[in-house]
Amino acid sequence: MYGYGGEVSYGARPDRPYRSWSNERSIISSIYTRLAIDIAQVQLRHVRLDDQDRYVEDIDSGLNNCLTLEANIDQAAQAFRLDIAAMLFDQGVAAIVPVDATINPAVSGSFDILTLRVGRIVQWMPKHVKVELYNEAKGRREEVTLEKKFVAIVENPLYSVMNEPNSTLQRLIRKLNLLDVVDDASASGKLDIIIQLPYVIKSEARRQQAEQRRKDIEFQLSGSKYGIAYTDGTEKITQLNRPAENNLLDQIKFLTEMLYGQLGLTPEVMSGTADEKTMLNYWNRTVDPILTAIVEAMRRSFLTKTARTQKQSIMYFNDPFKLVPIDKIADIADKFARNEILSSNEIRQIIRFKPSKDPKADKLENSNMPQPNSPSDPRVQPRLAPHQVALPRPAPSGAGRQPIQGGDSQNGS
Repeated sequence: MYGYGGEVSYGARPDRPYRSWSNERSIISSIYTRLAIDIAQVQLRHVRLDDQDRYVEDIDSGLNNCLTLEANIDQAAQAFRLDIAAMLFDQGVAAIVPVDATINPAVSGSFDILTLRVGRIVQWMPKHVKVELYNEAKGRREEVTLEKKFVAIVENPLYSVMNEPNSTLQRLIRKLNLLDVVDDASASGKLDIIIQLPYVIKSEARRQQAEQRRKDIEFQLSGSKYGIAYTDGTEKITQLNRPAENNLLDQIKFLTEMLYGQLGLTPEVMSGTADEKTMLNYWNRTVDPILTAIVEAMRRSFLTKTARTQKQSIMYFNDPFKLVPIDKIADIADKFARNEILSSNEIRQIIRFKPSKDPKADKLENSNMPQPNSPSDPRVQPRLAPHQVALPRPAPSGAGRQPIQGGDSQNGS
């Protein structure tokens, strides 16, 4: 179909690739989605570092615009990060491709990236890869051959657990598919019965008679309101669709628990009821390694040696207060302010309050202690007029007294 201005139109988004797990009827899809959402919540930024490799500021560049605002014409920054994680879990490797740049990267290293897309690698070569990528100009997916040094190739750190043919997750998928087949067969509506007739079926006439008898019973069951049929007193009916005893469900439970342990997941994490320690373990063991793999692949491909010498980098930033209960925020804010780690306005941003216009709110100072320039500071001496003379302060009462020689109040002497 052709839409506005003669452009090709589709009923669904053509830039969204088909996932092998999208039609999965088991828990695998929920695991992938949960992990992808948690990874997409973490911001990626193009930043500048100091001499100790500490974060200083964001760099106003096209790459930072792709990572924080708009990756391409179809995806915002969060949708782009979600696409990276989904491709990583589905294929085990994801290709982040700079589609548009200010200068051709093959001609000069002084280029700035304008748009980014996630593609699927379909063919590997020594120095090149063939990537299936969405072409927004033509409105369809195409395969393009690119140099590896210009493509951020991200490999799943959990590849041996999730993507290997004999990995725990793949074995669990096969077991769940078998369980789906058994459930479909048991819920198909078939009776699976055997009718034992009172005569031997060896001749063609007896076989036709048995076939007619079977059709009669089928007709009675289908035509009856309650599914009731009658048989001869000499006929015997055997029911076959009894539940088959197997250990398939026990194997699935065992593999599910093993997969949760290898991925650092728990049922509480999936249901959103995990405590702070459980979530910290989940972030450190599962989310952080994946984010580290993503930013390292971007650094080596999108930042030239000159840019790295200029202390440019790509980092991910997670909100450490997102999992803190509200009753602990006040105590944490007090400790951070007293130790001059965060200013008042920075703390107000954490609790989603508007910044204060008071200049003091942007200063790193402990409000509970007198400041060096404060009049209440004992270190600040009043300034005297030229005709005034500073007199010595009188000693406090009893300051000049000497202890009585030989006296001891404890022994009464």
